[in-house]
Amino acid sequence: MVPAYVPNSAAAVFGGGKPLDSGKNWSDGRRIFGEGKTWRGFIGGVSSGIIVGILLIFIEGSAGWSIHTFLSVVLLSSGALLGDLVKSFFKRRLDKKRGDEWLIADQYDLVAGSMFMVFVFDYGWAIEHITIPVAICIIIITPLLHRGVNIIGYMIGVKDVPW
Repeated sequence: MVPAYVPNSAAAVFGGGKPLDSGKNWSDGRRIFGEGKTWRGFIGGVSSGIIVGILLIFIEGSAGWSIHTFLSVVLLSSGALLGDLVKSFFKRRLDKKRGDEWLIADQYDLVAGSMFMVFVFDYGWAIEHITIPVAICIIIITPLLHRGVNIIGYMIGVKDVPW
């Protein structure tokens, strides 16, 4: 899951600039995604996840393991931010503002997006590597890691709120 965990934090670091939704509103009059979802953040986040994933592939190879593939890394990285975008779309529909906390959805959007991508586009890899024990670890570790990283982001000034 490391290639899926990196993009959200990296997107916050690289973010800013032109919003993904170009400032447009949905039919309900609310922004499609909001100001916090930018092209620079999306591209920087996905690219960071892919770079970390490629490093993992090399580390795994030198250790004699074979876990990640280039495809799995791309799917996990892009899926994490696509899951975040889907969550942001629904968050705007619920009239939640940028930075408003949305328990469960804020923690697991990246998991849902990345799992969707690998199970749809690399099913063989997904069923081989996302076993029940691995899934349980992901479910337990994700909210803890999410909160910890967000607190650090808040403390260093990259995030406006610590969640």
